[in-house]
Amino acid sequence: MSGPRRIDVHHHIVPPSYAQWLRDRGLAAGGLPIPDWSAEASLELMDERGVETAILSVSTPGVHLGDNAEARARARELNEFAAKVVHDHPARFGFFATLTLPDVDGALAELAYAFDTLRAEGVVLLANSRGVYLGDPRFDPLFDELNRREAVVFVHPSTLPGPEALAGVPAFVADFLLDTTRAAIGLARSGTLDRCPDLEVILSHAGGFVPYAAYRIAIAASAAGNPLEGLARLKRFYFDTALSSSPTALPSLLAFAEPDHVVFGSDFPYAPAGVVAVFSGLYEKFPLPEAQRASIDRSAAERLFPRLQGDR
Repeated sequence: MSGPRRIDVHHHIVPPSYAQWLRDRGLAAGGLPIPDWSAEASLELMDERGVETAILSVSTPGVHLGDNAEARARARELNEFAAKVVHDHPARFGFFATLTLPDVDGALAELAYAFDTLRAEGVVLLANSRGVYLGDPRFDPLFDELNRREAVVFVHPSTLPGPEALAGVPAFVADFLLDTTRAAIGLARSGTLDRCPDLEVILSHAGGFVPYAAYRIAIAASAAGNPLEGLARLKRFYFDTALSSSPTALPSLLAFAEPDHVVFGSDFPYAPAGVVAVFSGLYEKFPLPEAQRASIDRSAAERLFPRLQGDR
C-alpha cells in the first residue's frame, strides 16, 4: 500500500445478525441508526483513507440489554464473527473483544476466550454499562485481569444514564463526549490507573472534553484532590482522532496529550464515508511535524499492537 499505511483504532464492526437484533428491539447507537456493514465496505473506505489495518470494535449499546445469559451468548457470537474477519484478512484487521459488563463474571470468561483462543488485540468497554461507570470498584476484578494480561482497552461512549436532557438532540452530539469524560475521571480518581500500570487505555473521540478541560477536571481526577496528580493520571490515556481533527479540537488535543499518545481513528461506518473524508481531510491539512504525523498515523499504534509492527 502506498501512502501513510495508517492504523485505524476506531473502526466499527456491525455483523448482520447483530444489526438485526438491535433493529428488532428498536435500538439505535446514541441516536444513530444501525448501519449496514461488510468487510468489503470497510476495506474500500480504508483504501481511500490510507488505512492499512483497522482494529474492529462493536459500538454502543454493546450486548448487555438486561439479561446476563443473552449478553454472554451475543458477545461470543460477535467475537467469533470478528475473529473470522481477521482470519480472512490478517493484515487488514484486528479486533477489540466485546465483553458483558456489568456482568463481571461473564466478562472475565469472555476475556479469557477472546484472548487465548481468538487472539483479540484488546477489549472495547463502554464508558458506562447500564449506569455503572468505569472505575467503579465492582469492575476491579476485570481490570486486574486486564492489567495482568497487559491489555489495551478501547473506551467507547454510550448513552448517558438518566432521562433525555435535551429533546431532539441525539446522544452522539454531546452526551457521548461527556460520557467518555466521566469514564476518564472515574478511572483516574478510583486509582484504577495506578493499580493497573500495565494497562493501556484509548479514549474515543479525543477523550471527549478531557484535553480541553483537563486543568479544570484535574482536581477531580485525583482522590486526594491534587491537581498535579490528576493531570499526570489523565496524561496516561491514549486519544483517538475520530471526528476530532477539526481546527478547533485538534489543537487542544495536541496541546494536552503526550506526543506518542494520539492515534488515528475514523468511526466508520457510524461516521459514513463522506464524513470520514471531511475529518480526514482536515487532519491531513493540519500543519504537523512529519514525525508527529507519522506517530499518529501508525507508530503510536504499533507500540500498542506489536503484531502490526513492520518496516515501512
